[in-house]
Amino acid sequence: MRAASDVGGTFTDLVYYDYDNETGKSGPVNIAKADTTPPNFEQGVMNAIHKAGLKPEDMMFFAHGSTVIINALTERKGVKTALITTKGFRDVLEIARGNRPDLFNFNFRKPKPFVDRYLRLELDERVTYKGDMQRPVDMSPLAEQLEYLKTEGVAAIAISFLHAYVNPENELAVVAEIKKFWPEVSVLASSEISREWREYERTNTTVLSAYVHPIAKKYIESLEKKLADEGFKDHPYMMQSNGGIATVASAKDNPITMVESGPASGIFASAYLGAMIGEKNLVVLDIGGTTAKCALIEDGDVKVTTEYYIEKDAKSPGYPIQTPVSEIVEIGNGGGSIAWTDKGGKLHVGPQSAGAMPGPAAYGRGGTKPTTTDSNLILGRIDKDCFVGGEVEPDMEAVEKAFAPIMADLDISLKEAARGVVRIANANMTNALRLVSTNKGYDPRDFALIAFGGGGAMHAVALAEELKIPKVIVPVNSSVFSAWGMLLTDLRRDYLQTHPLLVVIENSQIFTQIFQYLKDKARVDYKYDEIEGTQEIQFEYQADLRYVGQEHTVKIPLPFNNNGKIEIGTTIANFHDAYEKRFTYRLDSGVQLVNFHLTAKIKVPKPEIVKKQIRGLALSDTILHKRHVDFDQYGVHQATVYDGLKLEPNMTFQGPAIIQEPSATLIIPPAHMAEIDDYGNYIIHLNFVEKGV
Repeated sequence: MRAASDVGGTFTDLVYYDYDNETGKSGPVNIAKADTTPPNFEQGVMNAIHKAGLKPEDMMFFAHGSTVIINALTERKGVKTALITTKGFRDVLEIARGNRPDLFNFNFRKPKPFVDRYLRLELDERVTYKGDMQRPVDMSPLAEQLEYLKTEGVAAIAISFLHAYVNPENELAVVAEIKKFWPEVSVLASSEISREWREYERTNTTVLSAYVHPIAKKYIESLEKKLADEGFKDHPYMMQSNGGIATVASAKDNPITMVESGPASGIFASAYLGAMIGEKNLVVLDIGGTTAKCALIEDGDVKVTTEYYIEKDAKSPGYPIQTPVSEIVEIGNGGGSIAWTDKGGKLHVGPQSAGAMPGPAAYGRGGTKPTTTDSNLILGRIDKDCFVGGEVEPDMEAVEKAFAPIMADLDISLKEAARGVVRIANANMTNALRLVSTNKGYDPRDFALIAFGGGGAMHAVALAEELKIPKVIVPVNSSVFSAWGMLLTDLRRDYLQTHPLLVVIENSQIFTQIFQYLKDKARVDYKYDEIEGTQEIQFEYQADLRYVGQEHTVKIPLPFNNNGKIEIGTTIANFHDAYEKRFTYRLDSGVQLVNFHLTAKIKVPKPEIVKKQIRGLALSDTILHKRHVDFDQYGVHQATVYDGLKLEPNMTFQGPAIIQEPSATLIIPPAHMAEIDDYGNYIIHLNFVEKGV
């Protein structure tokens, strides 16, 4: 048995299948969902396993993605953390950058650092920007500093010295000394977290990783123990933000790599499925209970960046995290997002969420705030008789009470309030989709929209209409698609090294040497993790390039010739094209390579994607019933409701219709055409001409 679980804000998803080691054949993919159980998230994982009737002793592989890291950061539930840095640089965290998104706000305040000034200490040392040792670290104050940090109740220490990305000698010496005198404390060096320049971003990343280090370690070890207690003989793998899985040892060493683990797996699963069905250009939409995540896949390529931020919005620059993350935009809009009115009488949706407990008002668990899920229920989009797969009878009385304040504030009816909530939620998500498409030079009309997560199918067609996207794809088992993606991901490590060099033929040998150094490091790391197949590592080569004299970069893949050297001319031409697509112009200037980026992968077995069986049912055999549904601008229509589990390949029908599964509902407005492909995916072809939408 091979299994994967994804912990979301509301539900914990499980996907599993049988795998034959000898033949390489896999059985059908099965799913289960259980409530997320904060703060003991691992219990929700075990609940899903038990609900599916699985025994951990029968599993040979288990992958896991979790919101533990991002939750600990955004809710400030990490541990008390200290910073030790180069003498004269203790305020780098506080100085930060001069970015002011809210330019005309004269009351603007920079985000508060995760480490207060009284816990930011200094040691005398200096490495030059070229990596030359100018002054070894003076250890004499360290013992007294550690005693001071003990008395302050510090549980984690981040070490970040100037230019340690190119020469970490002083950092590693301090880490060794701290472990000798204070072995219980968590201590992380910036050179173990990031080898990119920019001292603020590197320092902040190290601090955030240290801040969650004990939390992540405790969580992973608790999950390991619960699985082991029920017979699991191996170690689980942890999903990373770069779209690969890692060993638990690697994840515990650098937990910040898991900051966006769940969304990353869904994005890579989209690329995998897109390649199978011939759709390599995809706009990705993942709507869960708490958030909506958006990404863009061009020609099958998932973009990975180290320019990632948490809590960045229109008024705050947020906090940078310099770790490889699938390029996503995330907003606080999901099925559990709370609707509310401000003092001016304006309706808002999110970012606050009802979460797993108490959840939306309809769940009858004490929720008193109106949510997007409640709104879809009022409008008939969600079947009251099949709420949460028929496991819950919706508490409509609680729903009406929850909407009462909005109805009173805006002097509108219950249905008008629900319609307004859905419209605003859709507008918020449309803006997020524009950030990954039109704002970056891509025309959405050249892409298909793939939607998943518990709420993806519910909102997908409306968002595609707004962006003029001609096709919507809702995959099989869309509500657990991210967990399924974890079964498709390979072991992956990303190695980045800042080393600015002009892209000229004279530097070809240096390019080769640096990549060889990173490849050697990857082999050592995989060997240390005791990973089988180290000799079969697959390497991918990328780099961050810029015009000489500019500040920021564009990432492109690097082409190599038969002699193992970078094709200089092709690299420069590709950079010009990528730069022009991103910024609409190109320059007649020299090109500089700033960051070397090596990806090292080891392939793992993957489930077979089998075609859906055709049993010869007629379309009429799949109809559950008909009911009145509010299709917003199309008005209220009597929609035909189809059983998604019975629909067969090559079946087609036109809206107004609804495809209903136990854990997902697909809304198909009038005029649009739905078809079922060979694998059971739902394909919606949008008709813009007839309705002029």
